Amino acid sequence: MTGNGEHVPVLLDRVLELLEPALTGPEPVLVDATVGLGGHADALLTANPSLRLIGLDRDRDALRDSGQRLARHGDRVRLVHAVYDRMPDVLAELGLSHVDAVLMDLGVSSMQLDRQERGFAYARDAPLDMRMDPAAGLTAADVLNTYSVADLTRVLRDYGEERFANRIAKAVVAEREREPFDRSERLVRLLYDTVPAPSRRTGGHPAKRTFQALRIEVNAELETLRAALPAAIELLTGGGRIVVESYHSLEDRIVKREFAGRAASRTPQGLPVELPGHGPELRLLTRGAEKASEEEIERNPRAASVRLRAAEKIGAAA
Repeated sequence: MTGNGEHVPVLLDRVLELLEPALTGPEPVLVDATVGLGGHADALLTANPSLRLIGLDRDRDALRDSGQRLARHGDRVRLVHAVYDRMPDVLAELGLSHVDAVLMDLGVSSMQLDRQERGFAYARDAPLDMRMDPAAGLTAADVLNTYSVADLTRVLRDYGEERFANRIAKAVVAEREREPFDRSERLVRLLYDTVPAPSRRTGGHPAKRTFQALRIEVNAELETLRAALPAAIELLTGGGRIVVESYHSLEDRIVKREFAGRAASRTPQGLPVELPGHGPELRLLTRGAEKASEEEIERNPRAASVRLRAAEKIGAAA
């Protein structure tokens, strides 16, 4: 969102540029795996009048809002309530075996951050929920109130890259014996008291890493991405393209490894010719991870952490 409440899709022009060559057929199909508020989807549909778009999201509020935004595109849009690792099942139900393009704009959406009752933002007191689908699974409060010190330490260390993971986990377990956690303000106070002052002065807000870790755990974000990426690549037709926007190093590392592995030959070194079926599956379209410009970050501060990678499926069109 901008300061005036307008939803601004991150790196929109670059996303359009990268996906356009895959959308030149008579009736191309694109999956927006995390449709959110529909900003990218709206622009893609407008730029490609013959495009059919399938938008997935686990958040029913997002589907309602994007449905209103995309209604003017009529039956070219199909919105489905699903986590994006179910992409193959969704497409099979729609009678599709391949698509021309996939867009994944990962992480928490602007709408989820801006709606206080969802509990994603540590700057305002709210229920400790953090579920992208409010009707499914554990809440952040459940994690804080039931996980052992060892499991909390693992979550904070692996998903938040938190240096003081064990110290925080012990403090949480001790504090919940007095009263279970249910709201974010109390957790933020505990983090201020637990994280050493020198780290608070130099490492950003002391709650940032813990809130990221809880959100990733609650929504199984990394497991979902690890399952969805190879599935999406398999669904692409030859010449199809995939664009992924990540917002922290853990996501970007998964995308980098998957793309790099599929862009490399699997023919054993030393053989003079490529073995059939062992050549690269992808051609990388970006040199490393692309970032937003200073101008875009100034207009849309949430673009500051984006890392964009893109690739093209090698092979004849299906």
